[in-house]
Amino acid sequence: MFDSVLIANRGEIAVRVIRTLRTLGIRSIAVFSDADAGARHVREADTAVRIGPAPAAESYLSAERLLDAAARTGAQAVHPGYGFLAENAAFARACAEAGLVFIGPPADAIELMGDKIRAKETVRTAGVPVVPGSSGSGLDNAQLAAAAREIGMPVLLKPSAGGGGKGMRLVREEALLAEEIAAARREARSSFGDDTLLVERWIDRPRHIEIQVLADGHGTVLHLGERECSLQRRHQKIIEEAPSVLLDEATRAAMGEAAVQAARSCGYRGAGTVEFIVPGKDPSAYYFMEMNTRLQVEHPVTELVTGLDLVEWQLRIAAGEHLPYAQDDITLTGHAVEARLCAEDPARDFLPTGGTVHSLHEVDGDGVRTDSGLTEGGEVGSRYDPMLAKVIAYGPDRASALRRLRAALADTVTLGVTTNAGFLRRLLAHPDVVSGELDTGLVEREAAGLVEAGVPDEVYAAAAAVRQAALAPAVDAAGWRDPFAAPSGFRLGGRPAPVRHWLRVPGHDPVAREVLPGGPEDTAEVTPDHVRITLDGLVHTFHRSGDWLGRDGDAWQVADHDPVAAALRGAAGAHGADTLAAPMPGTVTVVKVAVGDEVTAGQSLLVVEAMKMEHVISAPHAGTVTELDVTVGSTVAMDQVLAVIAPVDSGDGAGDTDGTDGVDGADGEVAS
Repeated sequence: MFDSVLIANRGEIAVRVIRTLRTLGIRSIAVFSDADAGARHVREADTAVRIGPAPAAESYLSAERLLDAAARTGAQAVHPGYGFLAENAAFARACAEAGLVFIGPPADAIELMGDKIRAKETVRTAGVPVVPGSSGSGLDNAQLAAAAREIGMPVLLKPSAGGGGKGMRLVREEALLAEEIAAARREARSSFGDDTLLVERWIDRPRHIEIQVLADGHGTVLHLGERECSLQRRHQKIIEEAPSVLLDEATRAAMGEAAVQAARSCGYRGAGTVEFIVPGKDPSAYYFMEMNTRLQVEHPVTELVTGLDLVEWQLRIAAGEHLPYAQDDITLTGHAVEARLCAEDPARDFLPTGGTVHSLHEVDGDGVRTDSGLTEGGEVGSRYDPMLAKVIAYGPDRASALRRLRAALADTVTLGVTTNAGFLRRLLAHPDVVSGELDTGLVEREAAGLVEAGVPDEVYAAAAAVRQAALAPAVDAAGWRDPFAAPSGFRLGGRPAPVRHWLRVPGHDPVAREVLPGGPEDTAEVTPDHVRITLDGLVHTFHRSGDWLGRDGDAWQVADHDPVAAALRGAAGAHGADTLAAPMPGTVTVVKVAVGDEVTAGQSLLVVEAMKMEHVISAPHAGTVTELDVTVGSTVAMDQVLAVIAPVDSGDGAGDTDGTDGVDGADGEVAS
């Protein structure tokens, strides 16, 4: 076994690998960019090495810097985690050439399965059923469009070199093929440096089921059962579980054997995942989609139902050990469900968020495990993937696991950074999820009903109570409090006057909340960490940190609002609906217009990328570009002005807005 292992990754997966290394008595070596100097994985590792500035291309994606870090620290092996260079064959070869053990499959297997076109042909030859689609590499745009028309709409565009699900596009209308092919190529090129695409038949209402495999270097290949990954948003997995309620023992065995054959066909070694698309009405008609030649984000659910530590077995296999199991030794006990906690705002169409984690509470124990890269006081930026943590629950049956996970999400606190925890908790309570009637489109169909439509009244009441408590006069050293400084609302010969607090939650209109001295808000229990208020006989308890309030996984930043200052800004000529602002912090990757250009309503003007997601910024109405404050490569903050579109000056309403906010929301996040 190794004495020291360098982890060529960051965030929650780096912390997860460190945990197993510590258990095995192996020295852990973390790497970090300037953006991660104070990150949790850096603090928890035995040794940490700076590898460059914040951009991933100059740090986590730099094989040269990673290998230099390994040499400087005396590492014997490299664990790539997932993402970044985990499925990069050139990096695996470079590790071998540097005398390092790459804790993953052989470079040839990565290369073969990383090319989805070659992978499909290889496993088809091995007798594994594959999804109908285009054949041949290097198809140009016209050939891809022709293949799509031949297959029949709808189709799925996929990067051939892709991993982690980036760049996938579902196209239902033939007229949109050219635009979607161009967007898919752009995202593939940005993510993988290779814009080769393939096209596959889209199966409506499918289920996404994957099989975990383990293969040693001595000819043993096992499968560890399946994971159900059908709950996805924009093709990105958000909930995973093991086992699947869809499969019976015969289908599980057949799919497991197909996964084993797929692994054998490429000479696999280590932990890997074979992914299948399965028609919900006919589980026996499963199709190979791709093989992920790395550890998966959702690996903990397999660990909990099999009792195996997959990171440990990655290490043991890489060190040359034999798997001591036969297939019959692998049993699945109980049920496990995982939720991916991401820095995104469901109320703003899941746009990426960020900020400082002012207050943090993560659940661990009693059937719940949290894999996290978060720390209180840590910064969540826009440079890297939005996934912050994974909350995993285990129970003797599915109902128990779901119940424990819902409770754990309700008890998870990340004040300072808006997350999807509340959305996930409501999703897990949806009747179709509870019954196991899943498909990959369920979340998209039901998302609107799972997002809080507005800010609950009790949130403003609690925020007003916080403001009211802050008005109370301090007690001096002698223990005396000035009664005339208290906001009592005293008036001669009349009822007490209420105190008005103007409050605003980003994305919502300002609200005036009046606090009557002696009323519910004025008598609320307010501490630095909590607010407890009673309204209409109901007690509402919130976690609190500064302007942030949270409960049941949801959080709100309730700021003070000055209506006079806002009115003065408006009188000074605020642009209002003519202004295009950044919907989230990120980087401008495409600029399609210049000052003076005339644009039409809905025309794509810019593309902003954040946390590996692309967002198209469109014209809110027809008009002329009068300001353009960014260029390609500009780093922008949330709500920063990008451009101003002066409306068409006519009497026919051509300059009216269409009611949108100018954000198309198109992104390329897909299931890995």
